[in-house]
Amino acid sequence: MPDDTIGDLEMTTKRSPTQRKTDGSTDVAKPPGPEPFNPLRQVMWRRPGFLIRRLTQIGQAIFFDLCKSESITPLQVGMLTALSMNPWLDQKAIGRELSLDRTTTAEVLKRLGDKGLVETRVNPDDRRSRLTVITKEGLKLINDLQESIHRSQELLIEPLSPDDRAVFMKLLAQLVDAHEKMDKRS
Repeated sequence: MPDDTIGDLEMTTKRSPTQRKTDGSTDVAKPPGPEPFNPLRQVMWRRPGFLIRRLTQIGQAIFFDLCKSESITPLQVGMLTALSMNPWLDQKAIGRELSLDRTTTAEVLKRLGDKGLVETRVNPDDRRSRLTVITKEGLKLINDLQESIHRSQELLIEPLSPDDRAVFMKLLAQLVDAHEKMDKRS
């Protein structure tokens, strides 16, 4: 079977949410027929950038569903996590830790500050820079969300077998690491 049709074949054999796993009982939903031919899908599903963006959307939807009681984004959680492990970082260091540009880092810090989840002070060693620390409220929020954050990550890769999850994570880390090393060289 050609490599470019593997994903399409897998998509036609997946169970819909209304179908149930069976243990030999006769209460089985009728398997769906093959999906109709979709030329755009044929093209787009061969593009890693499209699939990575789509998986990001799916991951964010899972996160928002599990953390819907809080008005917080995955990026804000990442920043709070970084600050909980490294208090009093300056904006440049936060951006570097999370691979964010300066503008995005500043905007997220402002939103977190407006919510009372971080506190920013002038750096006594360099009055031009500001240092940020997570507040008690920010730490409480991160602690309260730990289970939902962890579960959202599990659900994202749950469709894969345990072995495939390990391979997927290894390849994902390898790909990111290789690109980050190329960026540093250029």
